[in-house]
Amino acid sequence: MDTPLKDPGKGQFYQFSPASAPAIDLGLRSFMLRVFNTMAGGLVLTGVVAYAASSSGLYAAIAGTPLLWLVMLAPFGLALLLGFQLSRMSVVAAQASFWVYAALMGLSLAGIFLVYTGDSIARVFFISAGTFAATATWGYTTGTDLTRFGSFLMMGLIGIVLASLVNLFVGSSGLQFAVSVIGVLVFTGLTAWDTQRLKLMYLENGGAGNLAIQGALMLYLDFVNLFVSLLQLMGTRRG
Repeated sequence: MDTPLKDPGKGQFYQFSPASAPAIDLGLRSFMLRVFNTMAGGLVLTGVVAYAASSSGLYAAIAGTPLLWLVMLAPFGLALLLGFQLSRMSVVAAQASFWVYAALMGLSLAGIFLVYTGDSIARVFFISAGTFAATATWGYTTGTDLTRFGSFLMMGLIGIVLASLVNLFVGSSGLQFAVSVIGVLVFTGLTAWDTQRLKLMYLENGGAGNLAIQGALMLYLDFVNLFVSLLQLMGTRRG
């Protein structure tokens, strides 16, 4: 007798025989491990580039020129481009694009080493990692249908992006605080939602194409934005 697995987002069932279930489980675990390893590699690259750009004085030199706007906005533009094009790229091009994006994000985040103390950056990073791990695990294991929260999370994400762009020109501390609080809630929710969504996408196509890179980029963005939001709330600024 076949074992039905339901896709809550589409209301349909995937039929698998009991004999094939262990193979599916092993395949899913291997796929998710590949996703998280790629995401972790991207975070390491981002951290190395951010620290190098800060300690070498490269970021400080850029900060005094109009190039700062390019550095700050380029990751946002590239993320939009990859969101539409990544699935159409070759595997090699998709992987290269991910690493380029992670390096570019590192350059844009280099300023945090000039604004916040190293101890507080490390502390917030580990808090972010613990929060991310717990939320991703829950998203992977829960039987709750998280797709119903998707529209609210995306609306919150759009609001954060727009408010952040406005605050680049306004410079309101109150607006920044509100964006950070909402950011923690939204990106925590997106971590669970994206993790569950990746499981369902794997069941649909077995992880074919660039799905692992797409998943790594999704979760990478969730983590980075969660970290930045928490850092703005909990980070200790240099005197």
